[in-house]
Formats: sequence, structure tokens, C-alpha cells
Amino acid sequence: MSPWNLLALPPLPEQAMRGLLAPLGDRVTLRVPASRDRDALLAALPGAEIVLGDWTGALVMDAEAVAAAPRLAFVQQPSVGVDGHDLAALAAAGVPLANTPGVSAAAVSEWCLAATLSLSRKLAEADAAVRAGKWPQQGLLPHELRGKRAGVIGYGPIGVMCADLLRALGCEVAYWTRTPREDPGYQDLDALVSGSDVVVVVIALSAETRGLVDPRRMKQGALLVNAARGGVVDQDALVEALRSGHLGGAALDVFETEPLPAADPLRDLPNVLLSPHVAGVTPESTGRLVTAVLDNLAAAVEGREVTGVVNGISPKISRKFTQSPIA
Repeated sequence: MSPWNLLALPPLPEQAMRGLLAPLGDRVTLRVPASRDRDALLAALPGAEIVLGDWTGALVMDAEAVAAAPRLAFVQQPSVGVDGHDLAALAAAGVPLANTPGVSAAAVSEWCLAATLSLSRKLAEADAAVRAGKWPQQGLLPHELRGKRAGVIGYGPIGVMCADLLRALGCEVAYWTRTPREDPGYQDLDALVSGSDVVVVVIALSAETRGLVDPRRMKQGALLVNAARGGVVDQDALVEALRSGHLGGAALDVFETEPLPAADPLRDLPNVLLSPHVAGVTPESTGRLVTAVLDNLAAAVEGREVTGVVNGISPKISRKFTQSPIA
């Protein structure tokens, strides 16, 4: 059987990409776009049978891109999020889209815990004060987490691990997910948001979840931790709730626009911990990610079922022979 045409979109040098995909051997012919822009993506798609996605979201398989790839049989996204890809267009074309569920669960949940502790114990403020020559032992008023009510929005692998870590510290934990559950831990979203001392957001961004969390509805003095996507939280409402003192603080690894613009008001608020979308980036999670991607790509070209398909298409990858191979 001739090699599969694999188009790789991650922002890596071609030689680095070839090194990462070397275990696939001669089962694939690797190509990359001539440049990292939309025109180059569309020009490279007609011959692509497999697309390895771009984790930055700069190059995506939207409806136009799907239409430009008549031989496309499989898209493997090297991340949990599949933002920007048109799942319906891919499904209509019979193309399964798979992500890498669970690979960053430990990394993201640990970041959420660390961020919550930093906010509650006022670690950033204490550090800044000492560096400025101050010694505010009485003025910071940090709080313990033990005994506090924590609400987790999203209950996939990351949400489950967040809940476990918070329970281990003595928090009373509830969660909300889009599918209601007969579980004592499951709580209505409005009740969870308004009644929690800490709200941790780890749910995927979709049309249904965009603007899902309005921080102005949260409990007075509560803490918000967002490691999902910036669009899940109403960012204007967040700024308002922080400026007014309604929230006790926020820790944000994700933003509506990334990188965070220089003029964004979040930069000037003292009760916010800002992080450059790195909660899931550790050597350990990267290793799991590479393994998951390689395993799925090998399964695809060998005729085995892939895992992690998110758009409802059969996980058995079938080659499309409607056209002759394109060099």
C-alpha cells in the first residue's frame, strides 16, 4: 500500500516534525504548509489524507478547509481542545476528528490547585510586598481552603482530578457538567456558581458554553480559577466583578484573546493571577501527548480503530480513493 499523505500543521520546524513522526516510518509521507497562513493551508490540503492539527489554533479545519481536502480521511488534534475546527463539516464529509483526552489532566488540575492556593493565601501579594521592603503580617488576610465550598465546572478527566485534589484538602466539592447526573456531587449551575467559595472552570468551549460563567453571579469574595478557554467566562463581567471588589480574586491561564493584549484591563488589576496558557504544559504531559498522537496515527494507517473521536464518526479510518494520489 502506498504511504498516506500526512499534512502536519503544528508550529514546529519541519525537521523537528519529521523527528517526532519518525516512528511511523514509511507508512506516511509528511508535508507541511509552505508558510503558516491560511492561503498556504488551503493550497496544501488537496492532497492531504491525514491532517495533524495545530495546537495553537492558528490553522484550523473549518468548512472551507474541509471542502479543500477531498481525500481527507482523518484529523488528529494534538490537544484536548478542538477550537476552530468545524466538527459538523468534518462529520458531513465522513472525516473523524480525534483529540487527546486526559493527557494534560494531571498538569491542568495541579495548576488549578496551585492557583487556588496562591489566591487564597495571597502568595503573589506577599511576595510583592516583601520585595518592596514591606512586612505586612497583619494586612494580607489569607484564608484556608479546608472547609470551603468548591465548585468545578466541567467533569471530564481534568474536572474529576480537580475535584479529587480539592477534596483531599478538605473542601466540600460539587460539580456541574452539560449532562445532568444522578450523583450527590452534581449541582445545578446557578446554585454552584452563586454558592461556591471557589469556582474552577475546566469545561470545553463550544457554542453552548461560550459566556457560560458570569462572575457577577458568584458569591461575594469568591475566587475564580479558569483553565478552560477565555470565552467560557464573560471577560467584561469578570473585569467589572474584580474592579468592584465583588470577587476576592481570579487566576486565569486562558483569555478571550491570546496573547493578552497590552491594553487589556486585566493587566492592571492587582487581585488577578495571570498565566500564559501553560497549565497543561509539562514534560510529563507532553510525553503523554506525543505517545497518544503517534498511537492514533499508527492505528489510522494500519486500519485499526483510533481513540478520542469527538464528532460522532466511526473510529475506523478508511482511505478515500475517489481521486488519484496527488504528489
